[in-house]
Amino acid sequence: MIPASLLLLPAFLATDTEDWPGWRGPGGNGIAPGSPPVEWSEEKNVRWKVSIPGKGKSSPVVWGNRVFVTTAVSTGKQAEVPAQEATADQDPPARPPGRGGRGGRPGGGRGGFGGRSAPPEEQEFFVLALDRADGSVVWQKKARTGMPPQGTHNDGSYATPTCVTDGEHLIASFGSNGLYAYTMDGELVWEKDLGDMEIMLSFGEGSSPVLHGDKLIVIWDHNGDSFIVALDKGTGEEKWRASRGGGTSWTTPIVVQAEGGAQVIVGTEKTTAYDLETGEELWTYGQVATGRGGGVISSPVEYEGLVFLSSGSRGGELRAIYIPSPEEELEPGDNLLWAFPGDTPYVPSLIACDGIVYMLKSNSGLLSAFDAGIGERLYGPQRMEGVANAYASPVAADGRLYFADRDGAVEVIAAGPEYRSLAVNVLDEGFDASPAIAGDEIFLRGRSHVYCIAEE
Repeated sequence: MIPASLLLLPAFLATDTEDWPGWRGPGGNGIAPGSPPVEWSEEKNVRWKVSIPGKGKSSPVVWGNRVFVTTAVSTGKQAEVPAQEATADQDPPARPPGRGGRGGRPGGGRGGFGGRSAPPEEQEFFVLALDRADGSVVWQKKARTGMPPQGTHNDGSYATPTCVTDGEHLIASFGSNGLYAYTMDGELVWEKDLGDMEIMLSFGEGSSPVLHGDKLIVIWDHNGDSFIVALDKGTGEEKWRASRGGGTSWTTPIVVQAEGGAQVIVGTEKTTAYDLETGEELWTYGQVATGRGGGVISSPVEYEGLVFLSSGSRGGELRAIYIPSPEEELEPGDNLLWAFPGDTPYVPSLIACDGIVYMLKSNSGLLSAFDAGIGERLYGPQRMEGVANAYASPVAADGRLYFADRDGAVEVIAAGPEYRSLAVNVLDEGFDASPAIAGDEIFLRGRSHVYCIAEE
């Protein structure tokens, strides 16, 4: 039982908004208040389908009558970069399964570019605003043209971080290739260069910026000098910076409102909480060997006073922790409520709703559900009917959960203690980006198109 004084409130409440302002929506947890369709196909309930140039894995962001996405378009100019091999002190993350079935995996060796990562090519980095009603391009801005400092995984892109907005500013991150803040009409307000990342095995960058109040929070976890930084959303001016150890991760932080003020929580092998106003480190759970980082990709979620996170797929565990009050004197790890070892996700994040935590095993279609309060396993690993290979994080609305597959299916299941599939919807292209729900519409970013799914 968690003391009442330790219960948290969500930093962003998923009220009756019809916006999806950033990574994982209005509450940073993948949950929306709307009611999107249960069934669709290329011939049914597709309001519009729009081609997007280049390659991008960022999720759609929705505000008002606009849908925002980022992309990177190769110019074809290549850099000569020697292949990197894994060294003895680098423990590469487990291989994600490949496309086309259960248990497959891409070709190529562990390290280097062969089959896993490609040498960098010069890119044009774009931010696009689409009309929510019909998908037409309202504006398109080229942030820059440049050569990335490293290559990226063949399954990744140079436009993977999801942008974020508060209805006044739209902030797009291209990681080592810069942060760019625009007005909602596409006028550049400021840009910021935080340096170059050295990502483990050249797997590419992926952490998304988080906006809370007047602060933009950016995680810079890599094999060099890692840090977390808070920038003024209006000017890009640095408000505070805190050093981080632990090497590469791709996780996105969350902000929660706890006793004593808002906290920024970064979930890796060593979970760390920072004071939003000052950057002071408040508490930690776990530890990690310097330079390894655990390769954590999935993001933590907050639900009714608990923070749930997965510590990675290789020997990982599902953890439920509570935030200690400022007066508590705890040894590191004393705020762990429960943990469940194994069957944790690699790329997809968790989702928690209606008292249950759901997670996929690795990147597969094996789904498990746990009682959020006590950690009891309710079902799983349950093989899903339409999902076999997933990078996208699940989203939820109206008592339903949506899981997107890399081969084009989106399975809808009923939230609850028993697995019940409601529909398997198949479109013409696969989905690596996580879906966005805004009102009664769901937006899917495929490999070359963005779809708006809505009742006809």
